[in-house]
Amino acid sequence: MLRNAKDLHGFKIRATDGDFGTVDQLYFDDETWAVRYLIVETGDWLVGRVVMISPLSVVHADWQAKRLDVALAKKQVADSPDINTHQPVSRQHEAAFNQYYGYPHYWSGPSLYGPGPYLDGTEELENQSADSHLRSNEAVTGFHIEAADGEIGHVAGFIVDDEAWVIRYMEVATRNWWPGKKVLVSPGWIDRMNWPDAKVYSGLSRKAIQSAPEYVESAPITREYENGLYAHYGRPPYWLHQAEYESSLSLSGG
Repeated sequence: MLRNAKDLHGFKIRATDGDFGTVDQLYFDDETWAVRYLIVETGDWLVGRVVMISPLSVVHADWQAKRLDVALAKKQVADSPDINTHQPVSRQHEAAFNQYYGYPHYWSGPSLYGPGPYLDGTEELENQSADSHLRSNEAVTGFHIEAADGEIGHVAGFIVDDEAWVIRYMEVATRNWWPGKKVLVSPGWIDRMNWPDAKVYSGLSRKAIQSAPEYVESAPITREYENGLYAHYGRPPYWLHQAEYESSLSLSGG
């Protein structure tokens, strides 16, 4: 299902042998928009230490109880590589993390998670960079968004697919333009991001966004709403890419 990433903040993380912390923020890949890691505050258990958890370890998301169950033991987490959230996460740190847990390197294969499990259902990835492209949802929130013909607002949040662990939409607040209105913009409609200037650039026009279906945070995002959103912009929906990818795997014997 599609969920607002803000709702994940404070979720308890339950290992196979008990709770060990709460979700603080998400790190996503700004090339593929996959959620690569959950940053977890461990509180008094590890004396305030924060740890990274891969979505590959999540076996169940209980939104009513506000809890994520992971296929990890607490000792595994305690012995995992340290992370400094005040510094960029390097590719070397990611490699050490993956080696420790036995995860594939997502940058070394055609699918969203490398040669390992295919979670997302998007088209094959090409020309993966050797550099890390991780960004935290907390750091990007507040970035200004520029349309093809001017500013349209700022990033107010992210909509996450809690099965594929991919950011499906940016939540755009347009209060400085159309008071009170929020809209959703797919990462596929983003041309580039300028990190020093804290700006996101899209080729969409202000007029197109002005007449787009409004996003109401308290309302669930249904497939009907998504169909209307993609029809409005005249873009193919992401779930068609999923069907195409799975069909190609079947034909190739993958």
